[in-house]
Amino acid sequence: MSTEYFVDKDSVVRKIWGKSDTILLIFAGASAEFALNKAVDWLYFTGRLPVDPLGRLFSTVSYARAIVFSEKQTAVRAIDAMTSIHANVEAKRAAAIPDWAYRDVLFMLIDYSIRSFEVLEREMSHSEKKEVFEVFSRMGTRMGLKGLPKTFDEFEKMRHTHLVKDLEYSNYTDDLFCQYRKHLGAVRYRILLETQTLVVPPRVNELLGFRKISFLYPLLALYKVSIVMKVDWLLKVIILPAKYKKEIKALDT
Repeated sequence: MSTEYFVDKDSVVRKIWGKSDTILLIFAGASAEFALNKAVDWLYFTGRLPVDPLGRLFSTVSYARAIVFSEKQTAVRAIDAMTSIHANVEAKRAAAIPDWAYRDVLFMLIDYSIRSFEVLEREMSHSEKKEVFEVFSRMGTRMGLKGLPKTFDEFEKMRHTHLVKDLEYSNYTDDLFCQYRKHLGAVRYRILLETQTLVVPPRVNELLGFRKISFLYPLLALYKVSIVMKVDWLLKVIILPAKYKKEIKALDT
């Protein structure tokens, strides 16, 4: 009897989430959009995000990868664990995280998975984009999220509406970017901003006051060559803090 996985072994989702390059780009983009979300105060409630934003990133990555690469039942347990963590936070705050806030996070995972792959690899086909949507849609359904889109085309419309309605520049935005700078240092922080500019949608770019084209764009070809030559790990060690070296290496499957 063959083993059933939450994500098929030949899925493009495994290609996306099996490389540190695309994963780091996904979370560079998400870290920019998180700072603009009108529900970002929930991320501040436990205090974990501002204290250690990079640690929170790798913690989130571990959950996502557990779902993408695990057998179906193991993945389901990981999703249930996430749901339980959120329920505990809601109980402590005596309030419910808005349904739209949950959807927004799920939408980010879908959108930045696609955007990151296309920046670093190639343009994706419509069927591949649908595949990404369907994987994370199943995750959202298991979490009990309400009002999820039923098709990829519906998702694209809802994603556009979210970008218009649910984002704003606030004091939390300022503070979170200050935390990024504090934990990364001036040079790495600058690289983060340029990386975010590569991948975020125009609406996020506009709200954060980014340029339309990143200074890193001309260097993408060189970076792709470094991947082929298998020296891209050296660039990652330079770009990211040394204490996360083990976590970065573990991102490649």
